[in-house]
Amino acid sequence: MASPSSSSPRPAGTPPTSSDVARAAGVSRATVSYVLNDTEGGRVSEATRERVREAARQLGYVPHAVARALRAGRSGIVLLTAPAVTVGPLFARMFAELQQELSELGHTAVLYGPTGVRGAAAGRRWAELRPDAVLSLRDDSMDEDAVAVLHQAGVKVVLGFGPVPVAGAHALVTDEEQVGFHAATRLLSAGRRTLGVITPVDPSLRGFAEPRLAGVERAARAHGGATVVRQPLSLDEEAAPRWARQCAADGIDGLFAYNDEYAALALRALQDAGVRVPEGIAVVGADDLLIGRLLRPRLTTVRLDYMPSREIARLLDRLIGAPGTPPETHDMLRAEIVVRESA
Repeated sequence: MASPSSSSPRPAGTPPTSSDVARAAGVSRATVSYVLNDTEGGRVSEATRERVREAARQLGYVPHAVARALRAGRSGIVLLTAPAVTVGPLFARMFAELQQELSELGHTAVLYGPTGVRGAAAGRRWAELRPDAVLSLRDDSMDEDAVAVLHQAGVKVVLGFGPVPVAGAHALVTDEEQVGFHAATRLLSAGRRTLGVITPVDPSLRGFAEPRLAGVERAARAHGGATVVRQPLSLDEEAAPRWARQCAADGIDGLFAYNDEYAALALRALQDAGVRVPEGIAVVGADDLLIGRLLRPRLTTVRLDYMPSREIARLLDRLIGAPGTPPETHDMLRAEIVVRESA
């Protein structure tokens, strides 16, 4: 056993080490490693295990994750990359659920905010943390070059979540076109023939906005060629009145907003401009957020049902355990209309 006097005291202000724990418990560093890593092969008595645990608690010792990762050949980290746009309640809920599910499977979910760079440069920043897996959550900065950098750096699994698969990565594909199709079908069935489609000005949302617009156009063709008018809008209270005036000038009688937040902004601007909803213009949003149920009239919306977080976590766990698995594609999204008073 190590003697308490066999090493010098720890300097003030430095974190405790396994050597400090060993000295306090009167055991070897190997014994500390056996106990704190729950290694069965160490043949350490329960009394000694409890003495080591108590010494670690008293000292405030926390194992060094990076050092442990180097020894084990894996970090246990699943890196979730965030989009460059403000995340909303759906994103926050998904992250919280996924974090819990991954934890139960022995992984640590780490949220990485926007990098400000794209492609290979973004991939290098993510790879610095040596994650076992990277899940791109609607983050348009991940492309084929980023995937290549991650694989070269030894990242076992790269999984993209979005409307279009990224070459070389596994994919959770969201068919965004069906969102616009369901919204437009509702408006057209209510007799609306000139449909405005609010598309966000923010370019990072283009990958989701364009397919939703395409879905509206597909529904219009299926219903005899109704008119579809693209209406760019920023999520900005000052921009909304100008948009409302343009909406009236375009003769819009049915409106699909990119999501419920844009729909709420649009509905208020229309009402402020004296337009009655749904009598003058029927409005449909997407995401089925609480704000839509609080509006008056209550908002008709497209509810998005994504693959449950538990299934995503299990998929990641399986792929991490089988890193050579060829890229897989999984459908992520099912959409349905929720009819309320606005359309």
